[in-house]
Amino acid sequence: MKKRMITGVFVLGIFICMLDTTIMNVSLPNIGLHLDVGLDKLSWALNIYIILFAALTIPLTRLAEFFGMSKGFLLGAIVFGIGSIISAFAGTLMPLLLGRAIQSIGAGLVFPLAMTLAIRIVADRDRTHMIAILGVTQGLAAALGPTIGGVVTQYMGWRWIFLINVPIIVLMISMGLLYLPLRQDIQNRQSIDLSGAIFSTIFLSTLSLVLMQGRVWGWHNWLTYLCAIVSLLSFIFFIMIERVSINPMVPLQLFKNRAFALSAIIIVFSNLFLVATTVILPNYFTNVAGMDTLQASFLIAPISFSVFIFAPIAGFAKSHISVRWLISSGFLMMAVGYLWLGTNALQSVWQVIIAGILIGSGYGMITGPILVIAAGTLQGKLLTASQSVTGVLRQVGTMLAVALFVTGLYSGLTQAQRHANSYAQEQINDLHLPKKDAAEMIQKVQTKMKASVFTPTAMQGLPTKVATAISRIEKETTAQYRHAFEKLYLIAIPFMLLLVIMSLFLTDKSEGV
Repeated sequence: MKKRMITGVFVLGIFICMLDTTIMNVSLPNIGLHLDVGLDKLSWALNIYIILFAALTIPLTRLAEFFGMSKGFLLGAIVFGIGSIISAFAGTLMPLLLGRAIQSIGAGLVFPLAMTLAIRIVADRDRTHMIAILGVTQGLAAALGPTIGGVVTQYMGWRWIFLINVPIIVLMISMGLLYLPLRQDIQNRQSIDLSGAIFSTIFLSTLSLVLMQGRVWGWHNWLTYLCAIVSLLSFIFFIMIERVSINPMVPLQLFKNRAFALSAIIIVFSNLFLVATTVILPNYFTNVAGMDTLQASFLIAPISFSVFIFAPIAGFAKSHISVRWLISSGFLMMAVGYLWLGTNALQSVWQVIIAGILIGSGYGMITGPILVIAAGTLQGKLLTASQSVTGVLRQVGTMLAVALFVTGLYSGLTQAQRHANSYAQEQINDLHLPKKDAAEMIQKVQTKMKASVFTPTAMQGLPTKVATAISRIEKETTAQYRHAFEKLYLIAIPFMLLLVIMSLFLTDKSEGV
């Protein structure tokens, strides 16, 4: 009973940390309206959580090892709760950013320590089962984020996407104080690799800034170049330090293990392709298709539901089917889902649902088994380090999704606007309107296209010919915008198929560590 309660504490911790990476995605327009902040500035509320989570996880985990892992977990939960409360009661942008930053510091402690402690409390024979449970929790939380965020925002208000964390945190702390072995805490009193901690933090922070802000700053902007150079140099110094360090922040021997190295790549890209649907698709539904936040959330829900169903199935099947076949099949299902999205599925609610089921099912078949392979038979500090690294890798996948798909989307939408403008010009010219009227109409069309949300024009009182022309223009514009989204998913398919092949080289057990 005690072991189950402790496991429950760790599962809750992992769930809320991963949930808060995506829970704000659908709610941003609503938050921006209430705080009177533009989406460009408000996006930092998303970015700062992911950036600090990625940058601080490894050094914070090492500090927790030194002072006590159970104590570190509870401290992280308290910090996360404080950040959630500050975010919930923010009246302007700065308190919201502060709250999210504090949340991410808490998550940097809670997530890796929950993973490590949960694995350590079970016998070796039950280890695979536990890792699978933790993997399912991670995947499900990340997939559920947009749906929960949309529903909560619609019915309770956006502040509750943070306040729902508070009772969970209180429960975690209460159960932790009762059941965690605080007096016999797991400690590693070896010296802390301070130089390694500094350079790993600089490397991951600057890399995160490049990936998350490169599009905003401009990929050829001096600031982007500066962050990229600093990131590269700090990575080189980090590797040099870790090679000679007596007690390295990240034992490089982890990456000599083929299973772990391949798993690392798969963790990054599986998370990338999941986030590319849970983040990008709601934008299409709300900004192009004219749906509200709740409708967009429900259309993302099949992805979450499928992760919930197929992750346990994969966990059961791994004792009968080779893990490599499960993971390669998962990527193949995601590829089929992407193909569906790229070939007119966006015009039909039911086709979007089917595509979402395929993507969620595929991800569910990957998320648990891949962590089993990544952890393998690792023990002690190697196990702790592996969980910190896999936590960072998930965030890198999220950042890559933003960098690649959002940049690709903006490029595609810009091209779509050019095509739509050209078509609009032709339609308006065919009306043979007076020069002044034609110029005004073109101006209105262009303004509508540049708006963050594309809304149909009210046709009442307009001449039939003008109404018909506007209807054609808006239909063509919507089609061009839809094609911009579709291209993203089609371009991703070859990379997914490459991952299908790569997965076949995985082994069920770790080697060489």
